Amino acid sequence: MRVTLDEQKLFDGQQLEIEVDSFRRDSIEKAVPGLDGTFSIDLGRRSRRIKQTGTLRGKSRTQLKDQINAISIYMDGGIHTLTTRDGEEFNNLRMDSFTVQHERTDGTGIVVDYEIIYMQLA
Repeated sequence: MRVTLDEQKLFDGQQLEIEVDSFRRDSIEKAVPGLDGTFSIDLGRRSRRIKQTGTLRGKSRTQLKDQINAISIYMDGGIHTLTTRDGEEFNNLRMDSFTVQHERTDGTGIVVDYEIIYMQLA
């Protein structure tokens, strides 16, 4: 099984890693005059960061540019679903950044490293 974004096979499966941070909780701490201590209001579970890194390959710069453009479309402020090779799904993801770096050539064409930062909305 391949890693997909909204069921689209956009990523090369080689050297792909997904790092998932834990959800966090927010609260408000208030001091009340005349009472010893603080009053804590639980605001519930908040978002978490998910980082995806890997490589993209193209037989030509044009093909690689088309791949990069296809991924960039998902930086639209909407929510998406990332599915891993193991079938694990991460829903309600907003793509916050997509960076490409270290372009190089290999025996099959052009290769670049990439990093995507998603925010999983709670």
